[in-house]
Amino acid sequence: MTVVIEGLSERKMRAKKIVAYLKKAYPEPSSELNHETPFQFVVAVVLSAQCSDKAVNRVTAELFKKYKTPRDFAAANLATFTKEISSVTFFRNKAKAIIVTAKEVEARHDSVVPRTESELVALPGIGYKTAHVVLGELYDLWEGIATDTHVKRFALRFDLTSETDPTKISKALEALISKKDWKYVNNGLVLYGRYVCPARPHDCASHPLTLLYPPAALRWVKVK
Repeated sequence: MTVVIEGLSERKMRAKKIVAYLKKAYPEPSSELNHETPFQFVVAVVLSAQCSDKAVNRVTAELFKKYKTPRDFAAANLATFTKEISSVTFFRNKAKAIIVTAKEVEARHDSVVPRTESELVALPGIGYKTAHVVLGELYDLWEGIATDTHVKRFALRFDLTSETDPTKISKALEALISKKDWKYVNNGLVLYGRYVCPARPHDCASHPLTLLYPPAALRWVKVK
């Protein structure tokens, strides 16, 4: 029991230091997914699952000229829409989910993107991660920590959890980090992973977060 408590305490202290850096480096973190309307952002987040933001932005640059509101997406021809997003991963499943979600948002929510996790996760293609990215970005509601590939690899590299399931990682991080700081975690680690410490193995011993936990320099975790 003592070992478990000590390990948890160490993780909390490490998480506190990591978050302090993220708050200073990225005081106003936000998603880099391009969008003009709230539902376009929902679509962009769904498209970004296991796909880079750059790839999604290339697709949506044209896509969002044609589709703007839930009604626009709900009226899309499935075959046409599937072809239009065919350069992203799992495009067939994503096309179906987006169109059905658009229909449900239009019919059940008066074309307004829901403001609660329970309502969002009830929609096709939206899980815990997507729901909390949407709530944070659109409504500044930080009721959970979204775990994507960046968050997952850093959570494991910095030994903040031993979990590998994304939602379980989210819950573990939420237990370590004060709720007032949840808004800095996902976007902060995404930006750090994108521009400071990419996933490919490299010498990162001098990187700011690695200096807080030197063993991370040798911990290269493969994540999907």
